[in-house]
Amino acid sequence: MSNILKSTKLDIALVKPYFKTICFTLLLPIVFAAINRSLLTGVSFAMCFIAMTTGYTFSITEKNSMDRLFGILPVRKSELVIGRYVFVLAMGLLSLIISLIVQPLVLKVLGETVGVFDIVTAAIAGVFLFALYTVFQIPGYYKYGSIKGRVFMYIPVAGFLITLLLITKSPVGESKLLFTVINSPILLMLLAVIFVIAMYVVSILVSIKILKNREM
Repeated sequence: MSNILKSTKLDIALVKPYFKTICFTLLLPIVFAAINRSLLTGVSFAMCFIAMTTGYTFSITEKNSMDRLFGILPVRKSELVIGRYVFVLAMGLLSLIISLIVQPLVLKVLGETVGVFDIVTAAIAGVFLFALYTVFQIPGYYKYGSIKGRVFMYIPVAGFLITLLLITKSPVGESKLLFTVINSPILLMLLAVIFVIAMYVVSILVSIKILKNREM
């Protein structure tokens, strides 16, 4: 566990110079939510942007030829991978919390009604979309590197555009259909959490396998 945390701290140190840029990206979804008067689309936009920053650690590592450094560290490759996932998840969770606090306040100032149901559905959608983006991105970066794997950066963009299209094309009320098929919000959240955990377990195992087959 200590090695995983050390790996996470190392990733934080690598991305630290870009924190201002990352924080700036959280301002754009707020504007987007205000224009569209929708917390769901605003949170989706925020998670899309943050997911795109997943490649920062990979690009910095590759740019500075740090693979050899990671290779001589007294840390197992599996711990390096899990540490990076912890870092990515921490970034996603922090972004989600900020979005769910700031965006509803902005919408309320604009006269929009934001209820508990809206916040819960936006949170579930945000977690699910972020997971869907990153579980493909991270193994892709491990496999192809930050340059060749750059195509995986567009997965969040494609996912967000598809989500936005589905939301805007749906009649009033139908955008909530997905979240009302199951009557119990607790059951819905539980199913979402189980599905997200399963996706990350598979993604981590794939990333570990890819890294073990690479020369460092």
